Amino acid sequence: MNGIVNIPTPVNEPVREYAPGSAERASLEKKLEEMMSEKIEIPIIIGGEEIRNGNLDQTVCPFDHAHVLGDFHQAGAPEVEQAVEAAKRAWEEWSEMPWEARAAIFLKAADLLAGPWRDTINAATMLNQAKTVHQAEIDSACEMIDFFRFNAAYMEFIYRQQPQSSPGVWNYVEYRALEGFVFAVTPFNFSSIAGNLPTSAAMMGNVVLWKPASTAIYSGYWFYRMMEEAGLPPGVINFLPGHGPDVGDPALDHPDLAGVHFTGSTATFQSMWKRIGGNIARYRTYPRIVGETGGKDFVFAHPSADPVEVATALVRGAFEYQGQKCSAASRAYIPASLWDEARDSMTSQLDEISMGSPLDFSNFVSAVIDAKSFASIRDYIEHAKKEGADIIAGGGCDDSTGYFVEPTVVVTKDPKFKLMKEEIFGPVLTIYVYEDDEIDEALELCDTTSPYGLTGAIFARDRYAIVEMMRTLRHTAGNFYINDKPTGAVVGQQPFGGSRASGTNDKAGSYLNLLRWTSQRSIKETFVPARHFSYPFLGK
Repeated sequence: MNGIVNIPTPVNEPVREYAPGSAERASLEKKLEEMMSEKIEIPIIIGGEEIRNGNLDQTVCPFDHAHVLGDFHQAGAPEVEQAVEAAKRAWEEWSEMPWEARAAIFLKAADLLAGPWRDTINAATMLNQAKTVHQAEIDSACEMIDFFRFNAAYMEFIYRQQPQSSPGVWNYVEYRALEGFVFAVTPFNFSSIAGNLPTSAAMMGNVVLWKPASTAIYSGYWFYRMMEEAGLPPGVINFLPGHGPDVGDPALDHPDLAGVHFTGSTATFQSMWKRIGGNIARYRTYPRIVGETGGKDFVFAHPSADPVEVATALVRGAFEYQGQKCSAASRAYIPASLWDEARDSMTSQLDEISMGSPLDFSNFVSAVIDAKSFASIRDYIEHAKKEGADIIAGGGCDDSTGYFVEPTVVVTKDPKFKLMKEEIFGPVLTIYVYEDDEIDEALELCDTTSPYGLTGAIFARDRYAIVEMMRTLRHTAGNFYINDKPTGAVVGQQPFGGSRASGTNDKAGSYLNLLRWTSQRSIKETFVPARHFSYPFLGK
């Protein structure tokens, strides 16, 4: 094709409201009822072929754990080896495909998700991950659509970056796919992340082995089927549900590993990095390692802040999606002068919150993801009770029907309390009230108490205070918010990622992430080559 192609300028997908009586709400409710009424069998998918090996597990509704959405086959070492071979065959053609042809697949996927597939993917996320309708819409629909459209534009931007040329020489670079496969390991908490990690690497011409979280197989499977409809060729992304080590160990040990795209726990990422290091001499190339891991995200209020605004940010930032966002507010530092009003506003708002099934659109929160998570969160709450911390809201846990944990607020007098340091990944917010004249000490505690560096928020009306807090907390968060909650990063607006124990900060939602999935070749062409070795300086 003779033409310099321009990707359509991306804009963020509008969020649907699903108001009572609206057509969009009726359509989604119909899809939810349909998907709740059927149980499906989910295969391993390698090279476009469905594999059913009989090693089955179940995918359920966290808010009704007796309701089985489907049975899924689990991959192991034989399937990983088969997937590597399928990916290798696909790489020959996929890596050489014109970039605009690759882009067309993902732009089509965006339109499919914005249109005929929207209800299916949103419903799958609500059922499989217990997201409310709003949390599903901003994640599995809008954010994933944004990833497709913005990443295609970022790909064009990257390819347009070319070096200068001097007289008689033409310099340019080509952007090659990595040699080998990218291993994408995705979390349960965001369907958009589960979709973006394999597709962002694939968009740049790579082939992928995708291991979705076992607690989000159902939504991942429907996403894969949508990608097939968009025209993704067989073998470009291979769908490998299964137990972590059963899939991860053989994938990380394979000589053709070219990269890891990961979102999950810090401990798991560190274990993977260590295994890669141990294997480094056997790989054909040094693997690219990209990871977004844990967080212990904070809200820090200055005495000049508005206490009601702080309280509202805490309620939304800590408890939307049951606190299971890697960006969720998990600790807060509130000055004593604001505490009474902030506490009263927060507890009053929490009293208005309803918890239950996401099928009831009036519920603000639902269940946590599984029994293991439920038990871990309950243990933290019990520890707070045992150690004499003040639980001013929530604290109740009930797993009889679903894995329900009440939005819980703990107040501690110990700024180094366990719940101020460790990632909980659930609806538990721990607050330390500091004396107004000890703000410098409180800022230092905010900076040093936790090993993480993902998101954080400050509240103040005093601009001098904002400047000083920004400086002091410079390295505490890769995504930093002023007078806003620390959640809700939007593709193209707030590139997402953190450092310290929170990851490699390769910024999903920006061109920086896509740069990790390409390998430059610099090309120099001389139009009239030299015909003798001599240089002028050699003359007498």
